[in-house]
Amino acid sequence: MAEKRDLDLVEVAPKANPPVCKIMNYGKYIYRQQKREKKNKKKQSSSPLKEMRFRPRIDEHDIMTKVNKITEFLENGSKVKLTVMFRGREMAHKDLGVETLDNVLDKLSDVADIDNEPSMIGRFLSVYVVPKKKGD
Repeated sequence: MAEKRDLDLVEVAPKANPPVCKIMNYGKYIYRQQKREKKNKKKQSSSPLKEMRFRPRIDEHDIMTKVNKITEFLENGSKVKLTVMFRGREMAHKDLGVETLDNVLDKLSDVADIDNEPSMIGRFLSVYVVPKKKGD
């Protein structure tokens, strides 16, 4: 029957008793299956980690530029790592870095939630922020 129709005989359930076969165009079936998998893969959202770095003595306008970019990242569903970098004698004035980070977090309070508390690792003061939930 399959040869008459120029189709393929495909075994669907080999372990069934009796085995189940189906007459179909196997090439077309594989093509549609690949398309379906590709479409499902597009729908999956992978939330990459983005990072924005600051210096302790950054100017207000520069902060606003970076905050706008961070907001864009958060709207796309990404998790963002905010890092304040200290160099040389700036390590003696960690309070300036904490103020800078607090300033940025205040500006992001309407679009972001803090994922964990700020932590000092070597010369970097870091905190992770995630997009705010829709229900909040």
